[in-house]
Amino acid sequence: MIDDSSSATPRREFLGKVAAASIALGLGGALPQRLDAAIDAAAPDVEKWPDVHGKHRQMYDAVSWNHGLSLVWAMIFLDTNKASSNLDDKDLSAVVVMRHEGVVLAFTDPIWKKYKLGEAFKIDDPATKAPAERNPFFHAKDGELMFPGMDIAKLMDRGVTFGACNVALTVYSGMRADALGIDKDTAKKEWTAGLIPGFTLLPSGVWGVNRAQEHGCSYCYAS
Repeated sequence: MIDDSSSATPRREFLGKVAAASIALGLGGALPQRLDAAIDAAAPDVEKWPDVHGKHRQMYDAVSWNHGLSLVWAMIFLDTNKASSNLDDKDLSAVVVMRHEGVVLAFTDPIWKKYKLGEAFKIDDPATKAPAERNPFFHAKDGELMFPGMDIAKLMDRGVTFGACNVALTVYSGMRADALGIDKDTAKKEWTAGLIPGFTLLPSGVWGVNRAQEHGCSYCYAS
């Protein structure tokens, strides 16, 4: 959970929590403009997302980072279909939508380091036990994760599709920019450029949840 001076609980509704955080940080009326910017930023070809195939299609709704369990469940979906149904990865579709606080897993190491995401979201580096300055779920080192196969890079190699919420990116990049004295527009551009290659920036996480289900994916709450 991102660390701010409000009394919001981890499960508070997204907009309510972010609004409370913006007030606590002295942002005042900045939130509506950020949301407007997020809503206007959709790529013209985003309607092609997700590109799914196969009879069995599963979507994981990652509302928080939750120790990477959305990644574990995507891995287990592929592994158990192989073991029990003799289905290859190419016969399956697994989709992970990272929204709200789950969006933190969508970024490369330079964004984690510059914007102190480990400190802000209370995620420790498994090697140093200090707040992570890298994404510990992307290109993880041997022995760092619960399961080696939950690494984002390995899941992408297996065909797992990832989407990241542009509304969450807009709000949290702005909050970290305020905390670190960085221009908000610069932060948003850097966070957008700092998405893990192969991730799709979605108009919103709930948009992605809807589209994945419309494309035949079953829903699984993964936070």
